[in-house]
Amino acid sequence: MEALLLAIYAFFVWLIFIKLKWLPWTTTSQVTVVVIPIVAMAALILTLNVVAPSSADVRVIKYVVQVIPQVRGRVIEVPVEPNRLVKKGELLFRIDPTQYQNDLNVAKAKLAADEAKLAQSGANLVDASAGARQLQEQLRSASAQVSTLRPRLELAQLRVRQNRELVASGAGDRFALEQAEANVIDLEAQIMTASANEAQVAQKLSGLVNGEQATVAVARAQVATAKAQVDASRADLANAQWNLDQTVVYAPANGYAINVQLRPGSFVTAFPVAPALSFVEETYQVIALYQQNELTLVEPGNEAEFALNTHPGRIIKAKVDSIVWAQGQGQMAQAGVLPQTGAYPQVPGRFPVKFAVEERDRELFLAAGADGHGAIYTEHVHAIHILRMVILRVGSITNYLVLKLH
Repeated sequence: MEALLLAIYAFFVWLIFIKLKWLPWTTTSQVTVVVIPIVAMAALILTLNVVAPSSADVRVIKYVVQVIPQVRGRVIEVPVEPNRLVKKGELLFRIDPTQYQNDLNVAKAKLAADEAKLAQSGANLVDASAGARQLQEQLRSASAQVSTLRPRLELAQLRVRQNRELVASGAGDRFALEQAEANVIDLEAQIMTASANEAQVAQKLSGLVNGEQATVAVARAQVATAKAQVDASRADLANAQWNLDQTVVYAPANGYAINVQLRPGSFVTAFPVAPALSFVEETYQVIALYQQNELTLVEPGNEAEFALNTHPGRIIKAKVDSIVWAQGQGQMAQAGVLPQTGAYPQVPGRFPVKFAVEERDRELFLAAGADGHGAIYTEHVHAIHILRMVILRVGSITNYLVLKLH
């Protein structure tokens, strides 16, 4: 573009000074003719670098997921093809599930046994509660019997005294006295038996734990223990099921399995530094690196364009998503020594600008690591943005040239 402007300028100089000779071609005019384009082009380029800054370092970045299995084992199937698009949820590889299936079967059996123990403990609690209620009924019955016999004993004792007085005075019947005495002895025996029953039942009910009859408390504790064991067995079953599920590894997103060296028979383990394979997500980010003083007028939402070497002649439309106002030179590592400034001044680091690709180009395949050049068009001096657009398009067309001799 600069060459075209210079060519147009040279044409008008030739036309005015040489062809039509409207102005004299003197030393002064010659110097003026040379100085004007130099100053004008320098001012134009410096202004363009601020209002429409360009970058020769545009990069396509994709997330790379290190696929690490959650369980260890021998690989029995690897259906994924390297460098082919894989949809989210498709199978990447499968680990031999035999061990984990056996663990799941053991956990199921243990859970069934613990649930049976819980049911038995519940039945024992019901029986203990019923036995406690029966003892309480027996205690109330024995107490009622003692309460019923005492008035009868007092009445019988009264009759004995009355018959003794009558017999002593000669007016009574000795047989009646003997019968009354026999009734007293019988009632005393009945009271002693009822009191013994009452004491025995009370003794059985005397053991309390937290206000509850001992046998019932023991049965309730057994139920709680069995329930805890059932809960633990259910957790073990869930873990066993989870481990079994982890023997099948699926794609975490749409993307590509790159450099798949995993083969059936390989042994994989759940170790962070030993991934089974690398998975490159289809989703990408585009960033352009700019010098710090080039971003004074750049704002999120500004129009942007970029061209990649992988797509010669193609201009990809975008907008400025954000500027990452941070880079490594702005961080100091934690240490017990004073920071070193270095033997030489550090070159000011560049800041990345993230591009959001427009809808029309969003489905275009952008390879991870693809690079190129781009430009941002700020809201200032729109008239000269066309120069940057032309420069960018000319550079994109030159990407068709493969400049090598072999």
